[in-house]
Parts: sequence; C-alpha cells; structure tokens
Amino acid sequence: MDTVNPQASYGYRIGAAAQRSGISAANIRYYEKEGLIPARGMGENQYRSYSDADIAQLRFIRRLRSLDMSLDEVRSLLHLDLRNKADCQTARDTLDGHIAHVQVRLKELSGLEQELNSLRQRCDGTGVQCHIIEALHQQADAALTDMPLKRGASHL
Repeated sequence: MDTVNPQASYGYRIGAAAQRSGISAANIRYYEKEGLIPARGMGENQYRSYSDADIAQLRFIRRLRSLDMSLDEVRSLLHLDLRNKADCQTARDTLDGHIAHVQVRLKELSGLEQELNSLRQRCDGTGVQCHIIEALHQQADAALTDMPLKRGASHL
C-alpha cells in the first residue's frame, strides 16, 4: 500500500517521488529547472515535497520521453487540457511533428547501418592488419581535410 512520506503529511520527498515516478532524483531536479514541473521549495525540514499530482505529471513526462520526445514537445503537451477540444489539435500537431522527426531519423539510421555494414565487410579477421581500423582512420583523415581551416587554427 502506498504511504505518504512519514515525516511530512503534505507529500513525498524527492527519493520517494523518484521511486514512484520512475524518474531519478537528478532528473526531477532537472525537470524543475526546465520548468516541466513546478519547482518545489524547501519546507521547514529543508526537503522538497511532491504531491500525487506531481507524481502523475512526472510519470506523464517519463512516458513522453520514452517516445523520444524533446523537452519542447513535452512542454507543449504538458500544458494541454484533455477536456479541451482545441488542445486535441495541438496534440495532433505535436505528434505529427514528432513523427516527421522520427521518419528523418529512421532514414539517417538506415544510412548509418549501411555504412557500418560496409565497414564490417572490409575485414574477415584473417589479414595482417585490421582493414576496419584502417578504413576508419582514412575516413577520419578525409573528413579533416574536407573541413575548411579557420584562421589561426591548426590540425591537431
């Protein structure tokens, strides 16, 4: 059975809030700093205190972050009212934007997978030297020579 923080009848300390929400105490502090949840002042006992509503909001944030949503997307969805019909369009727009981001990222990851597979095919482990490492060095050097030098900068 869930119990309220025994030292404070008004809420949960950050450790209990972290456990109940599945978000680390450090991330709770970060989300406070970012304005995703209200900053909790220290009570007389110098401990932050979180309500059941705060825990629910933290769980909601955790779910949105598990969908790889940015803090701006999370912030946008946090301020919507599920009973307000107009907010439904904002939620759809936010999801549409995130879906487009995911689609771009999938294309990027597909290209990355192809590049990694190509590298992997360079070496079967029987050669005198590793052709994977050799190719990575060549690519790193080529990337450096393709970059314009800034005035006063030098190659490391």
